[in-house]
Amino acid sequence: MYSSKFMRWALAFLVLCGFYGVTAEALAADVQYKIVTGPERGTYIQIGQDLSKWVADPAGIDLEVLASKGSAENVQRMRYEPNVKFALVQSDVYQAYLDMATAGNADAGKIIQPLRLIMPLYDEEIYFVVRSDSPLKYIHEIKDKNISVGLIGSGTAQSAATLYRLMFGEPIPDQNAQHYSNEDALAKLIVRKIDVAIVVAGQPAKLFQDMNPELLQQIKLLRLDPSAPETVRAKQTYFPAIIRTTSYPNWIQEETPTLTVKAFLVTYDYGLKGTVGTLTKFADSLCTNFDNLQANGHPKWKQVHLELPPLGHGWRYYPPMEKRLRACIARRNAAADAPPKPVRTARQTDATEQSVRKPTCSAQEKVLMLCE
Repeated sequence: MYSSKFMRWALAFLVLCGFYGVTAEALAADVQYKIVTGPERGTYIQIGQDLSKWVADPAGIDLEVLASKGSAENVQRMRYEPNVKFALVQSDVYQAYLDMATAGNADAGKIIQPLRLIMPLYDEEIYFVVRSDSPLKYIHEIKDKNISVGLIGSGTAQSAATLYRLMFGEPIPDQNAQHYSNEDALAKLIVRKIDVAIVVAGQPAKLFQDMNPELLQQIKLLRLDPSAPETVRAKQTYFPAIIRTTSYPNWIQEETPTLTVKAFLVTYDYGLKGTVGTLTKFADSLCTNFDNLQANGHPKWKQVHLELPPLGHGWRYYPPMEKRLRACIARRNAAADAPPKPVRTARQTDATEQSVRKPTCSAQEKVLMLCE
């Protein structure tokens, strides 16, 4: 039984709450959550800032936007870092964890199994950047070149590794794979320390918008050749897109075909009543304020569709948020009867790739931060 002293204190607290109009709902309005995004001058961090301002704040959530190396690090932090309730993750990174878990990697399974999707967002363009005087013209010409593939733990590193393996049937040789940040990669490119810099970012990307015009003239983009057999193989997982001149009017003079990867908003399979309640408020606010995101947020929001399409094997939505979003979407689109578009997820790993897990740390495991 509680002591009489404790009961008197509790009664006094309740009286004060009633006197000052403090309700459980008001106390819950001070919830502090975090979202992990990407580099400071990338698109992900701007998307996170938009979610904080236009979705979390109206729902009574103080959402702190955290920079990171990118998707693989975000998966790790979503799983283990306190108060990180949301993460932005590329589809190929999410799929890579699922594939490794299926192949028997217990660490990958432990990390990815409890993660859940909130909704797909937009396609991120993949930039293949070379010096202006480079003889290279097309993406499929990067074989055996010295390439910056992005930092360990970044989505760029995963995309670069997967694309190279798809196109050429082999991994990037260790001596040719350099792990620089986007900014450092462009600097190394200009001073001829590397041949190619691969960058994954939704256009328009601040990385290129903020770049000194004189430096911009020293770099160019490689183009996707749809007829190349390497392109056909890359399209098993990635999808064609165009980098538009309107995104970078001071840099590129013609539309540049390239490849894209899908971005997702991810959470955890939470079961605590308070957390579930707050996340459903976030879902309601996301649907209610979706028009504000498209009108006032990063231009990429205009490419996001408020829909929950069918998912590939192993991919699952977070049920409490899915229920609220589907109800809201139904209200918004009562007159629409078109079936949802299938989500474009990365390919399942070939059975032969899943058969044996080597005891040594593979390049794939390093990229996904599963071992040193």
